[in-house]
Amino acid sequence: MKQLRNVVLLLAAFIMSFNSFAQKQPEWKEMMDFHAVMSKTFHPSEDGNFAPVKQNASMLVAKAAAWQKATVPQGFNNDVTAPILARLVDACKALETAVKEKKSNDELKRYISNAHDVFHEIKEKCNKPTSEGGH
Repeated sequence: MKQLRNVVLLLAAFIMSFNSFAQKQPEWKEMMDFHAVMSKTFHPSEDGNFAPVKQNASMLVAKAAAWQKATVPQGFNNDVTAPILARLVDACKALETAVKEKKSNDELKRYISNAHDVFHEIKEKCNKPTSEGGH
């Protein structure tokens, strides 16, 4: 009986901490908008399909630039995010240029992979630590 109680308490603690974690994750509309385009562009390239890269390169630039210009919401660290967003815009512009110059698929793979990596760097580093209390 004591084991069952411990399991129930552990499960309850897990659920409460998960709900707390899920509620504290700030949302940034422009980040989500960029991710929607990046996802449908990058993942096909992993399988050798570069048509989405060629079709969406300009849209990635536009979404990255809009994200860079957007107000940083509470819960994100502007000091960390701003320089990485600048690199993301540059990476997307380089990809767009490579597409316009009809670079090889191998070269396009390097450019889209770089932009994807910078995007993930932002996602990993831009949230403020919870101890700072958000803004």
